[in-house]
Amino acid sequence: MTSKKTGYLLGAVAGAGVMAAAVAGAGMQLPSAHAQLPGGLIKASTAPIFAPPPGAPMSFADIFDRVSPAVVSINVTSRVDPAAMRQIPGLPFVLPGPRGGAPGGEDGEDGDQGGRTEKGQPRLPTQQSSGSGFFISADGYIVTNNHVVENAESIKVVLKDETELDAEIVGRDEATDLAVIKIKGGRGGPFPFVNFENAGKPRVGDWVITVGNPFGLGGTATAGIVSAYGRDIGETFVDYIQIDAPINRGNSGGPTFDVYGRVIGVNTAIFSPSGGSVGIGFAIPSDVAETVTKQLINGGKIERGYIGATIQNFTAEMAEAQGLEGQKGAIVADISAGGPSARAGVQVGDVVVAVNGATVKSSSDLTRQVARVRAGENLRLDVIRDGKKRTVDVRSGVRPSEKELAANDNSGGPGGRPGMPGAAPAAKAPVLGMSLSPLDEPARNRLNLPAEVRGALVDSVEQSSDAGTKGLRRGDVITLVNGRAVAAPAEFAAVVDAAKKAGRTSVLIGVYRNGRTAFLPIKVSG
Repeated sequence: MTSKKTGYLLGAVAGAGVMAAAVAGAGMQLPSAHAQLPGGLIKASTAPIFAPPPGAPMSFADIFDRVSPAVVSINVTSRVDPAAMRQIPGLPFVLPGPRGGAPGGEDGEDGDQGGRTEKGQPRLPTQQSSGSGFFISADGYIVTNNHVVENAESIKVVLKDETELDAEIVGRDEATDLAVIKIKGGRGGPFPFVNFENAGKPRVGDWVITVGNPFGLGGTATAGIVSAYGRDIGETFVDYIQIDAPINRGNSGGPTFDVYGRVIGVNTAIFSPSGGSVGIGFAIPSDVAETVTKQLINGGKIERGYIGATIQNFTAEMAEAQGLEGQKGAIVADISAGGPSARAGVQVGDVVVAVNGATVKSSSDLTRQVARVRAGENLRLDVIRDGKKRTVDVRSGVRPSEKELAANDNSGGPGGRPGMPGAAPAAKAPVLGMSLSPLDEPARNRLNLPAEVRGALVDSVEQSSDAGTKGLRRGDVITLVNGRAVAAPAEFAAVVDAAKKAGRTSVLIGVYRNGRTAFLPIKVSG
């Protein structure tokens, strides 16, 4: 294989005052940076030869020398579908590692070209790819990203001194994109390792250092600052730390350190409108990473709470349409038949505003709060229904795996992929740019709709209208408007007229498509 050379941090000088703030913390006496070695601490390097501005770090070299022995390169041979997407769907965020990468990509090189299995099925081509990871114990446990190793047929770990060791997967959690691997047989140990930091964390503006294996170059360090906490980039269970330090392909699974050499996060994604790094990266916070990795080591399986409901963000425009200006939460778009929410009496259109007394700010926030509850425990949901607050008690179930959820996801909500058969045109006056007709039995049979679906059928949509720009199309069924069930076009028109007279600027409609309901706020004309 290609030999790896240890990277060097040639120097870094930044604005004054930041380092002093980071070191000051809140008056806590914190430990010095180190990768723990059975024989003692790694000796610090010599002092730099220049004097930086007051408050700026002298150099990151000491920290890098102390922690880099615990950081490893991970070389993976895997079989990957070249058509798979590396990018998080619908967002300009990229997982900077081998998941979904076609052979010969930036972090991989061609392997075999597939062929067929013994059963005659097409065999996916192999990919040689690389990522990063770090030891969290002397006996060889390594944390990395799930997408680095999820399709691995073989894993080789390269230490700082270029020693190569075989490793195997201990456990993976697709929902948080975390995985634990271990050196086979404990050979080569004991190993230097680093610790997660959960008691104190850098503030926005404090220095951090990322170490990893970008582009297969080997141990490389970059420096930057924490620029935000609680970033939601489309992944369900993680409030990411935004790290404004260069993170590139191959950095996936590497650690982000504070100025004391403690792990505050696991590098996992980059903001990338073009596919390359623009200097904005995202890390899984250490408290999430530590909790998940401990569970993976102890049992290999992660269980999360589940209420059996599909939810959406309750946006400001939705709130205005419902006369709930300023209200945040998550709106229930669909309910799984026979699931916890269905048994408890949760209804489509309910706006969940709190769970067990904790405010719900968004759909992601609701999902994370539910996930923290164990199966069988009670969840007290505060919901708004028909403009009134009420409480619904739901007994949590166990969240299915991501693959099971994906198998049940038709991905056919408004704005989803095409495929719904067309409906017969109707010569009716458009309402909000849509021509509607009753959902009669011939139309129901033509569209293969379940018997329980009731509403007004969309026959055509003016593309310049707000409904058109938001993705409504011929064949959609409007089932709800401002919380009221719709059984005919006239009922829809009446609610829209009432909203106009009440001075509303929009109405909130529930749209059924391909087995799913989604809510959209649609502007009304004056």
